[in-house]
Amino acid sequence: MHVSESLHRNLKTIAMPSVMVVGALLCRPLAGLEAASHQMITPTLIFLMLFVTFCRVSPKQMKPSMLHLWLLLFQVVMCVAVYLVLRPLNEVVAQGAMVCVLAPVAMAAVVIAGMLGANVATMATYSLICNMAIALVAPVILTFTGNGVCTFSQILARIAPLLIGPFAAAQFFRFVFPKAARWIGDHSLISFYMWLLSLLVIIGRTTCFIIDLHDASMSTELWLAFAALVICLVQFKVGRMLGRRYGDPPAGGQSLGQKNTVLAVWMAQAFLNPISSIAPTAYIVWQNFVNSYQIYRKDREKFR
Repeated sequence: MHVSESLHRNLKTIAMPSVMVVGALLCRPLAGLEAASHQMITPTLIFLMLFVTFCRVSPKQMKPSMLHLWLLLFQVVMCVAVYLVLRPLNEVVAQGAMVCVLAPVAMAAVVIAGMLGANVATMATYSLICNMAIALVAPVILTFTGNGVCTFSQILARIAPLLIGPFAAAQFFRFVFPKAARWIGDHSLISFYMWLLSLLVIIGRTTCFIIDLHDASMSTELWLAFAALVICLVQFKVGRMLGRRYGDPPAGGQSLGQKNTVLAVWMAQAFLNPISSIAPTAYIVWQNFVNSYQIYRKDREKFR
């Protein structure tokens, strides 16, 4: 193994946990930087890294499959089931757990899935299908389980710019500048480092949110964090099991396990008991620990 390959492998292995620790320690400066940018740092990075990833995908490759249907069906049925089971025990925990399942697949899941060897076209297709489907379903579920009326346009306004924009821009680039698009696609690992930067800011903002939250009891916070951990592990496991049936475990795992937590936190704070947003906030940490472990395992297999 070349020295550069070994160095890069070790860097990828420790990158996410290290970034999460640094983000937590520098939470105040990072939150201040994000506020000064009018919350534009993370969306910009996500747009760019999706653009880089989508330069590898042709619309002809994007075809809905039975895997997509099963993933979506599990997500919708499971979010209602989790809420109904936990509601008699604790309404706030039920809402937090529910929104961790309801939240659509993260835009960045396409990037991580590609690193894990998934079919990027499969992931890109599910990202579009899932986000649009949840934009239709979420208003109904949140209206019945929450404190206010949620609409399709409110959800769509949150996801459309980072859902359709990068894909459209990448396809335009593929058509007008095919050689440049091919070069970008061949160097798509740059999107991983963009993801690390966005993760740094997200963890900083998350840490500040937890520190500044004084309305919840410690036991409620711990139950919400524990519920998020269990749901995170279950969704990654079930996703990989479904993906394995259709020949793509990493795509299944990322599709179901990696959530658009920024949207989940917003949904919880806007339409549910705001304290329930601790669950998707904790989910940010759990899903990135899972992804760190998966990247470590993948690299170990690659260089064995």
